Amino acid sequence: MSDTKYGYAGGILVINLADESYEIVDSAPYVDEWIGGHGLCSKLFWDYCEDNSVQAYDPKNVIVFSCNPFSGTLVPASSARIEMTGLGPFAYPEWYTRSSIGGRIAGSMKAAGFDACVVLGKAERRIWVSVVNDEVTFHDAEGLWGKGTWETQELIWSEVTHQTPDGGWFEFTRSRDGGRSTDRPSVLAIGPAGENLVRTATITHDAGHVAGQSGFGAVWGAKNLKAISFLGSKSFEVADPATLIDLRIELQRDYGYNVDNPTAELASLSFGALGEIIRQPGFSTFNLTLKDTTGRPEGCLGCFRNCRINVAGRVGNEATCNSSLYYTASGKTEDQLYVNTILNDLGIDAFEVDFLPYLRNLNKMGVLGEGMEIDTDLPFDRFDNVVFPDTLIKRIAYREEIGDDLAEGLARAAMKWGRWEEDTATGLLERPYWGYCMHYDPRVEAEWGYATILNERDINEHGLNWIIHWTPMLWKGLGGDWLSAEDFVSEITGLVGLSDPKCLDFSEEGMYSDLMVETTEWYRYHGRFWIQSMGMCDWAWPNLVNFVNFSPDDYGGASPRFELGFFKAVTGRELTYEESLDYGRKFLLLDRAIWIEQGREREDEQFAKYIYDVPTSTPYFMPAVENGEWVYSTNMGRTLDRDKFEEVKTKLYAHDGLNEKGYPKKSELEKYGLDNVAQRLQELGKLGE
Repeated sequence: MSDTKYGYAGGILVINLADESYEIVDSAPYVDEWIGGHGLCSKLFWDYCEDNSVQAYDPKNVIVFSCNPFSGTLVPASSARIEMTGLGPFAYPEWYTRSSIGGRIAGSMKAAGFDACVVLGKAERRIWVSVVNDEVTFHDAEGLWGKGTWETQELIWSEVTHQTPDGGWFEFTRSRDGGRSTDRPSVLAIGPAGENLVRTATITHDAGHVAGQSGFGAVWGAKNLKAISFLGSKSFEVADPATLIDLRIELQRDYGYNVDNPTAELASLSFGALGEIIRQPGFSTFNLTLKDTTGRPEGCLGCFRNCRINVAGRVGNEATCNSSLYYTASGKTEDQLYVNTILNDLGIDAFEVDFLPYLRNLNKMGVLGEGMEIDTDLPFDRFDNVVFPDTLIKRIAYREEIGDDLAEGLARAAMKWGRWEEDTATGLLERPYWGYCMHYDPRVEAEWGYATILNERDINEHGLNWIIHWTPMLWKGLGGDWLSAEDFVSEITGLVGLSDPKCLDFSEEGMYSDLMVETTEWYRYHGRFWIQSMGMCDWAWPNLVNFVNFSPDDYGGASPRFELGFFKAVTGRELTYEESLDYGRKFLLLDRAIWIEQGREREDEQFAKYIYDVPTSTPYFMPAVENGEWVYSTNMGRTLDRDKFEEVKTKLYAHDGLNEKGYPKKSELEKYGLDNVAQRLQELGKLGE
């Protein structure tokens, strides 16, 4: 039997910034049990972080980022992605948390020979790190400090390629046998926001790929780390290349966009026609329409979706959803493009600086503005002009005036202003979990809310959400139901492997059912394994409905058959879907142990007051059983019941292998070979029996 670890490069790079040293560790002992991505990150964090209770900016904080077996292969929506974990500064309180990033970075790491990278300590000087195959060098970053993410990358490209013009051949090293390439290095870099320890700071790769939520850019700034660059010429093996190619071709044929007609028009009001638009290149920047701009689709390595867009005359508009929707007040595409540009270049997460409406409301209330209780000269008279977001974002990045408060995140700013308790009670400030903004409403979309509050940040996984929320929303917007709610939920539960269609019953009764607990746990386990550990893009997976070739008689999507097929083709390992979910459970159990070490308790897992007290007031279509019949309910007037949520939480704990306090049980930890974890928790008096 071969000892080859198919799908893996073989190395783990451990960088110690404190003494500017490094070592290369064999990844083989890790990958069978921890796979890659999040699973591997959590294991490495546990092994290398000496004190999980420290704060994010402490030099002892460890940042880990990891590829997965699909990285650098032909597996679409996964080949490009890495997962990043560590103690993040954004949440209140701070937790061990995660982010992810696409682009080219995963393939470049693999080509350099690495499945993961561990970053330890704090540099005594400002530095950047170059990785070229096995050669790791530390460089002075004083000249890069203060520069935006793009100029930083361009200067590093030039340095690593010996000032070779784009597209030209260059030697990897000065030696005659060092190898040649035309590739630009893949660079992870921070901007001024990260340097100034802005808690919403990102790590940026290429023009618009970012590790956004969690604030890891500020952690790099605290470590005096400006950038890490990867370039390599190595290769790795996959187990069954022919099957891998066949699966890729089949997926493209049946579920990808039509490459011969990439600009399809909405010919008729039908869901199938809309689905064709959804699957077009550039769809994810749907608000940055091409009607008054010139652009082309842009995608991550190995993906045929090309969901982003490059706009002529602009850099860094490979944005999705919130970043491209960040500023719409002026109604001008050019203003949106500009705001996207400065967000990406300064290195700020658009998702967590979504507070323009909140600031404007405080201004209208006479609370925040020039000469008011919260004194600021922000130009509210120009709110519908790009001057306002331009001023605000730059102040945050450089911690100027009110930007110094907001650089701490809106939760901490509102606490400083004395607004937190009142505004999160009324819903004026929609921050339902630890200072993170509301993405999907936990008063209605229970599985999203429960999964988020039991994890560490907004789960940000659209696969099931696209189906159970946005599909009915689209149907209603088009004037009808293309499928009955009953037929719809039956199909989806069958594809996912849930036990009963009522797993997708989002009625007030269904919200608290054992079946909703099952759905939540599926969401969490699937996400931890397939999305976060195998890198399958949350915009595309699980692909449960065939949007491209939709018909009421045949609308089943690609999942989960393709996930399992790709896994075997790349790694050579047989894996059942149930086994993949068990891996997700295992990874979450280790994460839980880290959170417990940090001081997390059951009472910390609570939503903001408005979730329990303020009813929903806008339609939010979801499948639900009402008066004994399946319908697409509007879910108006909903709140979350405190006592029932506590009962659900206890059931969720039991599913996870935790006791009623939320502590991992000894038997569950030992089941997964985590005896050392059990011992550490026992020493803390926080081991469940």
